[in-house]
Amino acid sequence: MKIAFIASSGGHLEQLMMLKPLMEKYPCCVITEKTAYKASPTGQTTYYVPQVNRHEPAFLPKMVVIACKELWVFLKERPDLVISTGALAVIPFCLIAKLFRRKLVFIESFAKVTSGNLTGRFLYRFADRFYVQWESMLEVYPKAVYRGGIY
Repeated sequence: MKIAFIASSGGHLEQLMMLKPLMEKYPCCVITEKTAYKASPTGQTTYYVPQVNRHEPAFLPKMVVIACKELWVFLKERPDLVISTGALAVIPFCLIAKLFRRKLVFIESFAKVTSGNLTGRFLYRFADRFYVQWESMLEVYPKAVYRGGIY
């Protein structure tokens, strides 16, 4: 089984890297945003997509570029499973995975205690397994699984 781990930069990637033992157990790749601070998960094939903010004027063109790059990565890597902690830049890859009938696992952010983030609310309907890190989040995502925090 091959796994693609995908998250935006910063805290989302930091949470995803808590799954490093899983990354070491299975063949995998990591997809994240390219920023001034270049995150480089050691020992993992890593792909970078442009950083995007939904409020910037070039939002739609950037999302098209991101979707094309992520399609290329998906076709190159052919993962069986996608695990994501969000945020915005991960949406195209997750939807591509579902189009190719791959499994999608989404882990809602540790920072979300009483409300979901935009990416989580959108991908909730597509995820094969949706995890929350706070028991209170089961009210927001009734079909989610609570197993505690990944820290």
